[in-house]
Amino acid sequence: MEATIRLGPSGKEVGCRSGDTVLAALERAGYALPNNCRAGACGECKTRVSEGEIDQGVVLDMALSAEERDDGYGLMCMAKPLSSVVEIDFGTDDAQPKLFAPRERVSFVVTDMVNRTPRIVEVQLRPLADNLRYWPGQYVMLGDERAGAPPRPYSIANAPRPDGEIHLLVSRVDDGKTSGWVHDTLALGDRVTLSGPYGTFVGDPATETPVLCLASGSGLAPILALADAALRRGFPHPVTIVFSARDSDEVFEDGLFAWWTLKHRKFNSFTTYTGNDAPPDAKHRGRIPVVLPGLFSDLSGHSVFIAGSPEFVDVCRAAVATLGADPKLVFAEGYHPQAPAEAPPADRLTS
Repeated sequence: MEATIRLGPSGKEVGCRSGDTVLAALERAGYALPNNCRAGACGECKTRVSEGEIDQGVVLDMALSAEERDDGYGLMCMAKPLSSVVEIDFGTDDAQPKLFAPRERVSFVVTDMVNRTPRIVEVQLRPLADNLRYWPGQYVMLGDERAGAPPRPYSIANAPRPDGEIHLLVSRVDDGKTSGWVHDTLALGDRVTLSGPYGTFVGDPATETPVLCLASGSGLAPILALADAALRRGFPHPVTIVFSARDSDEVFEDGLFAWWTLKHRKFNSFTTYTGNDAPPDAKHRGRIPVVLPGLFSDLSGHSVFIAGSPEFVDVCRAAVATLGADPKLVFAEGYHPQAPAEAPPADRLTS
Protein backbone atom coordinates (compact mmCIF):
# COMPACT_ATOMS: atom_id res chain seq x y z
CA MET A 1 0.00 0.00 0.00
CA GLU A 2 1.32 3.44 -0.92
CA ALA A 3 1.25 5.77 2.06
CA THR A 4 2.08 9.34 3.03
CA ILE A 5 4.42 10.22 5.90
CA ARG A 6 3.57 13.65 7.30
CA LEU A 7 6.24 15.49 9.28
CA GLY A 8 4.98 17.40 12.28
CA PRO A 9 4.98 20.27 13.04
CA SER A 10 5.98 21.47 9.54
CA GLY A 11 3.24 19.54 7.70
CA LYS A 12 5.64 18.50 4.93
CA GLU A 13 4.80 15.17 3.35
CA VAL A 14 6.90 12.27 2.06
CA GLY A 15 5.69 9.34 -0.03
CA CYS A 16 6.28 5.83 1.29
CA ARG A 17 6.41 2.95 -1.18
CA SER A 18 4.68 -0.32 -0.45
CA GLY A 19 6.91 -2.43 1.78
CA ASP A 20 9.20 0.44 2.76
CA THR A 21 9.90 1.44 6.34
CA VAL A 22 9.32 5.00 7.49
CA LEU A 23 13.08 5.49 7.82
CA ALA A 24 13.65 4.35 4.22
CA ALA A 25 10.98 6.75 2.96
CA LEU A 26 12.50 9.66 4.87
CA GLU A 27 15.99 8.94 3.59
CA ARG A 28 14.79 8.57 0.00
CA ALA A 29 13.29 12.06 0.29
CA GLY A 30 16.53 13.45 1.73
CA TYR A 31 15.51 13.73 5.39
CA ALA A 32 17.99 12.56 8.01
CA LEU A 33 16.71 10.71 11.07
CA PRO A 34 19.23 9.44 13.63
CA ASN A 35 19.77 5.69 13.29
CA ASN A 36 22.44 3.08 13.82
CA CYS A 37 21.47 -0.58 13.76
CA ARG A 38 18.52 -0.40 11.31
CA ALA A 39 17.27 -3.60 12.96
CA GLY A 40 15.10 -2.48 15.90
CA ALA A 41 17.86 -3.03 18.45
CA CYS A 42 19.45 0.31 19.34
CA GLY A 43 16.53 2.75 19.74
CA GLU A 44 18.29 5.62 17.93
CA CYS A 45 15.39 6.18 15.52
CA LYS A 46 12.70 6.22 18.23
CA THR A 47 9.98 8.67 17.16
CA ARG A 48 6.46 9.48 18.31
CA VAL A 49 3.62 8.63 15.90
CA SER A 50 0.94 11.28 16.39
CA GLU A 51 -1.54 10.07 13.75
CA GLY A 52 -2.15 6.86 11.82
CA GLU A 53 -1.09 3.28 12.41
CA ILE A 54 2.15 1.40 11.84
CA ASP A 55 3.27 -2.21 11.82
CA GLN A 56 6.18 -2.03 14.25
CA GLY A 57 7.63 -5.39 13.32
CA VAL A 58 10.01 -7.28 15.61
CA VAL A 59 12.05 -5.00 17.88
CA LEU A 60 13.86 -5.49 21.17
CA ASP A 61 12.12 -4.42 24.37
CA MET A 62 15.31 -2.69 25.48
CA ALA A 63 15.05 -0.45 22.40
CA LEU A 64 11.30 0.20 22.68
CA SER A 65 9.55 -0.51 25.96
CA ALA A 66 5.86 -1.38 26.40
CA GLU A 67 5.33 2.00 28.06
CA GLU A 68 6.86 3.82 25.09
CA ARG A 69 4.64 1.88 22.70
CA ASP A 70 1.60 2.89 24.76
CA ASP A 71 2.76 6.53 24.53
CA GLY A 72 2.79 6.28 20.73
CA TYR A 73 6.48 5.82 20.08
CA GLY A 74 7.93 3.53 17.42
CA LEU A 75 11.24 2.60 15.84
CA MET A 76 11.19 4.03 12.34
CA CYS A 77 13.82 1.61 11.01
CA MET A 78 11.30 -1.23 11.32
CA ALA A 79 7.95 0.64 11.21
CA LYS A 80 5.78 0.23 8.09
CA PRO A 81 2.59 2.25 7.52
CA LEU A 82 -0.76 0.48 7.95
CA SER A 83 -2.84 3.59 7.25
CA SER A 84 -2.81 5.89 4.24
CA VAL A 85 -1.32 8.72 6.34
CA VAL A 86 1.15 8.39 9.20
CA GLU A 87 2.18 11.57 11.00
CA ILE A 88 5.36 11.60 13.08
CA ASP A 89 7.04 14.17 15.29
CA PHE A 90 9.93 15.43 13.19
CA GLY A 91 12.07 18.52 13.47
CA THR A 92 10.95 22.11 13.67
CA ASP A 93 8.44 24.29 11.82
CA ASP A 94 10.68 24.32 8.73
CA ALA A 95 11.40 20.55 8.96
CA GLN A 96 14.98 21.16 10.06
CA PRO A 97 16.20 18.32 12.28
CA LYS A 98 16.05 18.65 16.04
CA LEU A 99 19.52 18.83 17.58
CA PHE A 100 20.74 16.85 20.58
CA ALA A 101 21.17 18.65 23.89
CA PRO A 102 24.88 19.03 24.79
CA ARG A 103 26.31 16.77 27.49
CA GLU A 104 29.17 17.63 29.83
CA ARG A 105 32.36 15.65 30.40
CA VAL A 106 31.55 12.48 28.47
CA SER A 107 34.35 9.92 28.90
CA PHE A 108 36.32 8.68 25.88
CA VAL A 109 39.53 6.72 25.35
CA VAL A 110 42.18 7.60 22.76
CA THR A 111 42.34 4.59 20.43
CA ASP A 112 44.60 6.02 17.72
CA MET A 113 46.54 9.14 16.75
CA VAL A 114 47.50 9.67 13.11
CA ASN A 115 49.70 12.49 11.81
CA ARG A 116 47.81 13.76 8.77
CA THR A 117 50.21 16.63 8.02
CA PRO A 118 53.25 18.04 9.84
CA ARG A 119 50.86 20.25 11.84
CA ILE A 120 47.60 18.27 11.97
CA VAL A 121 47.03 15.13 14.01
CA GLU A 122 43.85 13.07 13.83
CA VAL A 123 42.72 11.88 17.26
CA GLN A 124 40.41 8.85 17.26
CA LEU A 125 38.26 8.40 20.36
CA ARG A 126 35.77 5.79 21.56
CA PRO A 127 33.18 6.30 24.30
CA LEU A 128 33.31 4.39 27.57
CA ALA A 129 29.53 4.47 28.00
CA ASP A 130 26.66 5.78 25.87
CA ASN A 131 27.51 7.26 22.48
CA LEU A 132 27.64 11.03 22.19
CA ARG A 133 24.81 11.79 19.77
CA TYR A 134 25.44 14.56 17.25
CA TRP A 135 24.69 15.75 13.74
CA PRO A 136 27.45 15.90 11.11
CA GLY A 137 29.01 19.36 11.11
CA GLN A 138 28.83 19.90 14.88
CA TYR A 139 31.79 20.17 17.25
CA VAL A 140 32.88 19.19 20.76
CA MET A 141 35.06 20.79 23.43
CA LEU A 142 38.30 18.95 24.31
CA GLY A 143 40.90 19.81 26.91
CA ASP A 144 42.34 19.03 30.36
CA GLU A 145 42.44 21.89 32.82
CA ARG A 146 44.66 19.90 35.19
CA ALA A 147 47.26 19.62 32.44
CA GLY A 148 47.03 23.33 31.67
CA ALA A 149 44.99 22.71 28.49
CA PRO A 150 41.74 24.71 28.60
CA PRO A 151 38.82 23.23 26.61
CA ARG A 152 38.88 24.21 22.94
CA PRO A 153 36.38 23.55 20.11
CA TYR A 154 37.13 20.82 17.56
CA SER A 155 34.77 19.78 14.79
CA ILE A 156 33.94 16.10 14.51
CA ALA A 157 35.47 14.73 11.30
CA ASN A 158 33.25 11.69 10.77
CA ALA A 159 29.54 10.91 10.47
CA PRO A 160 27.97 9.12 13.47
CA ARG A 161 28.96 5.46 13.76
CA PRO A 162 27.30 2.55 15.61
CA ASP A 163 30.33 2.20 17.91
CA GLY A 164 30.29 5.91 18.76
CA GLU A 165 33.86 6.54 17.58
CA ILE A 166 34.70 10.20 17.04
CA HIS A 167 37.59 11.60 14.99
CA LEU A 168 39.02 15.07 15.61
CA LEU A 169 41.55 16.98 13.50
CA VAL A 170 43.76 19.08 15.76
CA SER A 171 46.04 21.72 14.22
CA ARG A 172 49.12 22.73 16.17
CA VAL A 173 48.72 26.39 17.08
CA ASP A 174 51.83 28.38 17.94
CA ASP A 175 51.81 28.88 21.73
CA GLY A 176 48.49 27.01 21.85
CA LYS A 177 48.26 25.24 25.21
CA THR A 178 45.54 22.80 24.21
CA SER A 179 46.84 21.93 20.76
CA GLY A 180 50.33 21.54 22.23
CA TRP A 181 48.93 19.16 24.86
CA VAL A 182 47.23 17.09 22.17
CA HIS A 183 50.34 16.91 19.95
CA ASP A 184 52.99 16.49 22.64
CA THR A 185 51.34 14.82 25.64
CA LEU A 186 48.18 12.94 24.70
CA ALA A 187 48.86 9.24 24.12
CA LEU A 188 47.10 6.04 23.10
CA GLY A 189 44.97 4.67 25.91
CA ASP A 190 44.56 8.02 27.65
CA ARG A 191 41.14 8.82 29.02
CA VAL A 192 39.71 12.21 28.06
CA THR A 193 36.38 13.96 28.38
CA LEU A 194 34.39 15.69 25.66
CA SER A 195 31.53 18.14 26.05
CA GLY A 196 28.98 18.69 23.30
CA PRO A 197 27.75 18.57 20.67
CA TYR A 198 27.69 22.28 19.91
CA GLY A 199 27.06 24.46 16.88
CA THR A 200 24.49 24.55 14.09
CA PHE A 201 26.73 23.99 11.03
CA VAL A 202 24.44 21.19 9.85
CA GLY A 203 22.65 22.74 6.89
CA ASP A 204 19.44 21.19 5.62
CA PRO A 205 19.55 17.40 5.15
CA ALA A 206 16.53 17.64 2.84
CA THR A 207 18.15 20.11 0.46
CA GLU A 208 17.36 19.59 -3.21
CA THR A 209 20.39 21.42 -4.59
CA PRO A 210 23.93 20.47 -5.56
CA VAL A 211 26.39 20.99 -2.70
CA LEU A 212 29.74 22.78 -2.82
CA CYS A 213 32.13 22.48 0.14
CA LEU A 214 35.16 24.78 0.57
CA ALA A 215 37.80 24.02 3.20
CA SER A 216 41.36 24.64 4.29
CA GLY A 217 43.49 22.96 6.97
CA SER A 218 41.57 21.30 9.79
CA GLY A 219 38.49 23.10 8.50
CA LEU A 220 38.13 19.95 6.42
CA ALA A 221 36.84 18.14 9.55
CA PRO A 222 33.16 19.18 9.48
CA ILE A 223 33.17 18.97 5.67
CA LEU A 224 34.28 15.32 5.92
CA ALA A 225 31.48 14.56 8.35
CA LEU A 226 28.83 16.26 6.21
CA ALA A 227 30.01 14.61 2.98
CA ASP A 228 30.37 11.20 4.62
CA ALA A 229 26.82 11.31 5.96
CA ALA A 230 25.32 12.58 2.69
CA LEU A 231 27.07 10.02 0.50
CA ARG A 232 26.26 7.14 2.84
CA ARG A 233 22.56 7.89 2.75
CA GLY A 234 22.54 8.17 -1.05
CA PHE A 235 22.27 11.94 -1.44
CA PRO A 236 21.01 12.28 -5.04
CA HIS A 237 22.65 15.60 -6.03
CA PRO A 238 26.26 16.45 -6.94
CA VAL A 239 28.69 17.00 -4.05
CA THR A 240 31.97 18.84 -4.72
CA ILE A 241 34.80 19.54 -2.27
CA VAL A 242 37.44 22.17 -3.04
CA PHE A 243 40.40 22.05 -0.62
CA SER A 244 42.99 24.83 -0.36
CA ALA A 245 46.59 23.97 0.63
CA ARG A 246 49.89 25.82 0.48
CA ASP A 247 51.85 22.75 -0.69
CA SER A 248 51.61 18.96 -0.90
CA ASP A 249 52.57 18.58 2.79
CA GLU A 250 49.22 20.10 3.72
CA VAL A 251 47.17 17.73 1.56
CA PHE A 252 45.44 14.77 3.22
CA GLU A 253 42.41 12.56 2.64
CA ASP A 254 43.14 12.50 -1.09
CA GLY A 255 42.87 8.70 -0.97
CA LEU A 256 39.43 8.93 0.61
CA PHE A 257 38.38 11.46 -2.01
CA ALA A 258 39.59 9.13 -4.78
CA TRP A 259 37.51 6.30 -3.31
CA TRP A 260 34.43 8.51 -3.00
CA THR A 261 34.90 9.62 -6.62
CA LEU A 262 34.93 6.03 -7.86
CA LYS A 263 32.09 4.87 -5.62
CA HIS A 264 29.75 7.86 -5.98
CA ARG A 265 29.41 9.13 -9.55
CA LYS A 266 28.12 12.53 -8.38
CA PHE A 267 31.08 13.24 -6.06
CA ASN A 268 34.09 15.27 -7.15
CA SER A 269 37.00 16.99 -5.44
CA PHE A 270 39.70 19.51 -6.34
CA THR A 271 42.83 20.69 -4.53
CA THR A 272 44.24 24.13 -5.21
CA TYR A 273 47.75 25.16 -4.12
CA THR A 274 48.58 28.63 -2.88
CA GLY A 275 52.32 28.30 -2.15
CA ASN A 276 55.46 28.22 -4.24
CA ASP A 277 56.10 24.52 -3.58
CA ALA A 278 53.03 23.16 -5.37
CA PRO A 279 53.51 19.84 -7.19
CA PRO A 280 54.63 20.33 -10.82
CA ASP A 281 51.53 18.54 -12.07
CA ALA A 282 49.09 20.57 -9.96
CA LYS A 283 45.97 21.34 -12.00
CA HIS A 284 44.84 24.24 -9.83
CA ARG A 285 46.93 27.03 -8.34
CA GLY A 286 45.85 30.07 -6.37
CA ARG A 287 43.39 30.87 -3.62
CA ILE A 288 39.83 29.64 -3.94
CA PRO A 289 38.42 33.02 -5.12
CA VAL A 290 40.84 32.80 -8.08
CA VAL A 291 40.17 29.16 -8.91
CA LEU A 292 36.43 28.96 -8.28
CA PRO A 293 35.18 30.80 -11.42
CA GLY A 294 37.01 28.25 -13.54
CA LEU A 295 35.14 25.42 -11.84
CA PHE A 296 31.68 26.99 -11.56
CA SER A 297 30.15 29.71 -13.67
CA ASP A 298 26.96 30.00 -11.59
CA LEU A 299 26.34 29.00 -7.95
CA SER A 300 22.80 30.38 -7.71
CA GLY A 301 21.40 26.87 -7.40
CA HIS A 302 23.94 25.47 -4.93
CA SER A 303 24.12 24.99 -1.19
CA VAL A 304 27.59 26.07 -0.06
CA PHE A 305 29.46 24.99 3.08
CA ILE A 306 32.67 26.85 4.06
CA ALA A 307 35.02 25.90 6.91
CA GLY A 308 38.45 27.21 7.86
CA SER A 309 40.02 30.28 9.42
CA PRO A 310 37.85 33.40 9.75
CA GLU A 311 39.82 35.06 6.93
CA PHE A 312 39.33 32.02 4.69
CA VAL A 313 35.60 32.02 5.40
CA ASP A 314 35.28 35.73 4.61
CA VAL A 315 37.05 35.58 1.24
CA CYS A 316 35.20 32.42 0.21
CA ARG A 317 31.86 33.88 1.21
CA ALA A 318 32.58 36.91 -0.97
CA ALA A 319 33.72 34.67 -3.84
CA VAL A 320 30.57 32.54 -3.90
CA ALA A 321 28.40 35.66 -3.64
CA THR A 322 30.10 36.98 -6.78
CA LEU A 323 29.06 33.75 -8.53
CA GLY A 324 25.43 34.19 -7.51
CA ALA A 325 25.17 31.98 -4.40
CA ASP A 326 22.00 32.58 -2.37
CA PRO A 327 23.07 33.89 1.08
CA LYS A 328 20.36 31.72 2.66
CA LEU A 329 22.09 28.64 1.24
CA VAL A 330 25.61 29.57 2.39
CA PHE A 331 26.69 27.99 5.68
CA ALA A 332 30.01 28.88 7.31
CA GLU A 333 32.14 27.69 10.21
CA GLY A 334 35.00 30.05 11.06
CA TYR A 335 37.64 28.57 13.36
CA HIS A 336 38.27 30.78 16.39
CA PRO A 337 40.56 28.80 18.76
CA GLN A 338 39.44 30.76 21.82
CA ALA A 339 35.72 30.59 21.00
CA PRO A 340 33.33 29.47 23.76
CA ALA A 341 30.89 26.62 23.19
CA GLU A 342 27.90 27.63 21.07
CA ALA A 343 24.87 25.80 22.43
CA PRO A 344 22.07 25.39 19.86
CA PRO A 345 18.90 27.41 20.59
CA ALA A 346 16.41 25.70 22.87
CA ASP A 347 13.73 25.48 20.15
CA ARG A 348 16.10 23.36 18.06
CA LEU A 349 16.80 20.77 20.77
CA THR A 350 15.21 17.37 21.25
CA SER A 351 13.30 16.75 24.43
